[in-house]
Amino acid sequence: MAARRNASDEGKGRPITGRTVLVCFIGFFGVVFTANFFLVRAAVTSFGGVETESSYKAGLAFRAESEAAAAQDARHWQVDAHIEPGRLDVAAHDAEGRPLTDVALVATLQHPTDRRLDVPLDPVRVSAGQWRATDTVASGQWELVIELNRDGERLFRSTNRVIIR
Repeated sequence: MAARRNASDEGKGRPITGRTVLVCFIGFFGVVFTANFFLVRAAVTSFGGVETESSYKAGLAFRAESEAAAAQDARHWQVDAHIEPGRLDVAAHDAEGRPLTDVALVATLQHPTDRRLDVPLDPVRVSAGQWRATDTVASGQWELVIELNRDGERLFRSTNRVIIR
């Protein structure tokens, strides 16, 4: 027996079955997973995660920093800083509590996310072992970097997160 066709059935095409939906579903996600695989592979193989130009030079710099930190710890210097809006006070003493007189202070407020916003401070010696900077600094979160140098050699470095309100 032949199936009878109505005039309204003509031009409608094939009916959507469960099998058609399953094939479309698997095909769609197959394309998505294939594209993701190639994109992830390209991302992983094209960037090794290294942002230094020379790992060897970075290793030498790390070693020098480690040695400088060990020498700094051996000095047992006491450096205290107090910061508030528009003012930074720094006091530095040696292991015996005497003020440090033969060192120069370099202070910088570094922005945690954008180095273009860093603010070099201009500290002035107030007395033996004491400095004050009265620079205008925007409120927010900063990293206060204090360095004490003698004859161009860095003897002390401290980095502390500060919040200026």
